[in-house]
Amino acid sequence: MKEKILVFDTTLRDGEQSPGASLNVQEKVEIARQLEKLGVDVIEAGFPASSPLQLEAVQRVSSESSAIVAALARAVENDITAAWKALRQAKKPRIHTFIGTSDIHIAGKFGSDRYGVNLKEKRQTILKMAVDAVTFAKTFTPDIEFSAEDAGRTDQSYLAEIIEAVIAAGATTVNIPDTTGYTWPSEFGIKIADLHSRVQNINKAVISVHCHNDLGLAVANTLSALEHGARQAECSMNGIGERAGNASLEEIVMALKVRSDLHNFYTNIVTEELFNTSRMVSTFTGIIIQPNKAIVGDNAFSHESGIHQDGMLKNRQTYEVMTPESVGVPKTSIVLGRHSGKHGLKSRLHTLGYDFQDAELDAVYKRFVEIADKKKEVYDDDLRVLMGDERSKPQKAYELDYLHINSGTASIPTATIRIRHKEQIFEESATGDGPVDACFRAIERALGIESMVTSYSVRSTTAGRQALGEALVRIRDNNIFFNGRGVSTDIIEASAKAYLQALGLRLQYFENNNTETIDSGV
Repeated sequence: MKEKILVFDTTLRDGEQSPGASLNVQEKVEIARQLEKLGVDVIEAGFPASSPLQLEAVQRVSSESSAIVAALARAVENDITAAWKALRQAKKPRIHTFIGTSDIHIAGKFGSDRYGVNLKEKRQTILKMAVDAVTFAKTFTPDIEFSAEDAGRTDQSYLAEIIEAVIAAGATTVNIPDTTGYTWPSEFGIKIADLHSRVQNINKAVISVHCHNDLGLAVANTLSALEHGARQAECSMNGIGERAGNASLEEIVMALKVRSDLHNFYTNIVTEELFNTSRMVSTFTGIIIQPNKAIVGDNAFSHESGIHQDGMLKNRQTYEVMTPESVGVPKTSIVLGRHSGKHGLKSRLHTLGYDFQDAELDAVYKRFVEIADKKKEVYDDDLRVLMGDERSKPQKAYELDYLHINSGTASIPTATIRIRHKEQIFEESATGDGPVDACFRAIERALGIESMVTSYSVRSTTAGRQALGEALVRIRDNNIFFNGRGVSTDIIEASAKAYLQALGLRLQYFENNNTETIDSGV
């Protein structure tokens, strides 16, 4: 009998914690719909106590999803109450509460004497807080997950004690996170196996693992844990997340599928949706997938060596352990043009994983026609970038009303820009080292700000002279990052749009959120 491995996707929570990868509510809803189409068992939609926008996003996702929807909460009543407020309309709600359990975390987060005057007393306080949190969360919903933050570096005897206590209090899932990506695969597997032998009531809960990739071992650690008794894998699309990221969902799932000869596990993941999901997440977060990324990278099924090409022509299995079709990589792309209608556009976007109301289709179609008039043929990657540009617009956006660039080898690059925001018009000119620099300086002079740009990149979405250009701009304010994305066949225009979008997200954030940083842990 094969055993099911539950796939817990944390793209919308831990994945969003990648610097600059903040998602708006509509983007989260769109990704959640695609995750459900992908077949994930649990969608961790966010951390409601951290901000009003996070709470709203979890509410929207939980009200529309038929999957289990989890909301993160620290082991305090206010967080748990906020989580339940966000999950109240969910068909299958799960409160996910956590607390640091390693000596390092206890010393750093619970150093005050009110938690105890020595390590022994502090550990008992942490254990009581964990049990109280699970007990309180249980008053709202029967599905409770508890995470022992930094379990990878937690004393094993204490970890077993706290796990046994929270299961007795009603936790139905217990997560063993390798929060810092510190453990070695064989070490982590032994840790999971040892907990099965130490914790008497462990069969009353699902054991989960959440591995970070600081040493590049997140997927290996996850697979090792599954081999030793874990039955839920916490992961994110493209492996995005805090610092070096999380275990990649697509790598875990395909490793289990391709090497099914080594185990008796299966997942409910529809692997043919992996590519679409990966591209949607990349588009909305602005985090470009490295070309050599396993499973979903541009080079994953490309062969340049003559020996490899010869082998592939004779038998694909010579150099491929899976087919592109098995993960949804298309052999061909549908080409749309200026004569394509709304129905054709809507059908293709639906195939790529995007859903929307007819009213929104009008706006998308208008942008599509503008692009089609300029580049004649619009490809799948163009459509993904277009949708990312549309869905990423901040609610209180700065709009590019006019842009004129004067540049050449014998002239000083000059930009004149007009920006519209609500009922106000901002217009300025500036010079720079190049046309993009001049454009950015004009924006800064018009809005009366100093440069906050920390990174800037451009790329084409498809090959050819008429390729749609995508510009990505990251800005920083008070150690908070904001990503902007701009799309146009004119790369200077795309750059201006990207900078303005990042500034709009910054404006929206500081108007809607307090600036207190809450450690979401795990």
